[in-house]
Amino acid sequence: MNDDHPYSALIPLLLDIVPSVQQTAALALGRLANYSDDLAEAVVKGDILPQLVYSLAEQNRFYKKAAAFVLRAVAKHSPPLAQAVVDSGALDALAICLEEFDPGVKEAAAWALGYIARHNGELAQSVVDSGAVPLLVLCIQEPELSLKRIAASALSDISKHSPELAQTVVDAGAIAHLANLTLNPDAKLKRQVFSALSQISKHSVELAEMVVEAEIFPNVLTCLKDSDEYVKKNCATLIREVAKHTPELAQLIVNAGGVAAVIDYVGDSAGNVRLPGIMMLGYVAAHSENLAMAVIVSKGVVQLAIALQEEQEDHIQAAAAWALGQAGRHTPEHAKAVAQANVLPTLLQCYQTPREKEDPSIDERSTSSFLDTTCTQATAYVSRINKHSGIGDPP
Repeated sequence: MNDDHPYSALIPLLLDIVPSVQQTAALALGRLANYSDDLAEAVVKGDILPQLVYSLAEQNRFYKKAAAFVLRAVAKHSPPLAQAVVDSGALDALAICLEEFDPGVKEAAAWALGYIARHNGELAQSVVDSGAVPLLVLCIQEPELSLKRIAASALSDISKHSPELAQTVVDAGAIAHLANLTLNPDAKLKRQVFSALSQISKHSVELAEMVVEAEIFPNVLTCLKDSDEYVKKNCATLIREVAKHTPELAQLIVNAGGVAAVIDYVGDSAGNVRLPGIMMLGYVAAHSENLAMAVIVSKGVVQLAIALQEEQEDHIQAAAAWALGQAGRHTPEHAKAVAQANVLPTLLQCYQTPREKEDPSIDERSTSSFLDTTCTQATAYVSRINKHSGIGDPP
């Protein structure tokens, strides 16, 4: 490492005989590494990580918190940097820190593990292999709110990558404890709890059924009216991830009053917060004629039409158009309900609006496809309605 680099003055201080000096040096390293990926990479190249990992097992609780902060600051930037933290042997040391008596040490370790796991499935699997998941489940049962939040966030980061990783979290008994926290008054905790349950539910019917069996409905519906926007969004996302799998799960949500609650949510929100509610209505309507009619009868089509008119972003308009298409595609009666919401002129306007060509991502490319498909369906709706009304095809 270059002698004029700021780290060069800090490295000897990590070995100082005075504990407070060691802790301050580690904290300074963490703040530098947290600032940018270039500085974090310099920490890796300076062979500082093995020294920090060794100290995690040997030093006092204050140093352990500082060392875990450095590991988190390095790991957060990119998968290669997170892999460097793993290669330094940090996972086993961090997992051991989750068993510490001091909640601050547990919190710092859980935070670092979550930042490692969030990048990809391979890194998340490494966290699982360290034995951290059962300890994280124990952490969400601790009385400290900040520890609960970070542990729930780490479980969410592990669960999101694959059904197998989500199953590992479920097998550790996480669902029951997360479900118990859904009505906790702390908004930041509920954000992470709903996120974790969503990430578990999204992978398969079996996992979604396990979440539902924890009796989250109808209690979870009350959180759609929470004052915190992120709580509402994550709650709507959870309902969407459950509803998308099967008609039976969608029907369970309908029976619990979920469709009406989500329609109110769509009406009370805007922008990306609105999106999971729009998608949920589309998934429910797609399953069957009866479920689509439940969306229609609950004034879901009207609210989707309002969303289509109000929203300016392509991907939200696309979602609203797709959801309307799912509601209207089953029978002439369904199509008529969509047409009577006066949505066809808006769909046509969306279809004809020029859109920028800016190296679109997969999601952005699908926007045009959504709108094209729905507008094609809209033409079919008009023809079907006119046919049943005894009117000829439009010119």
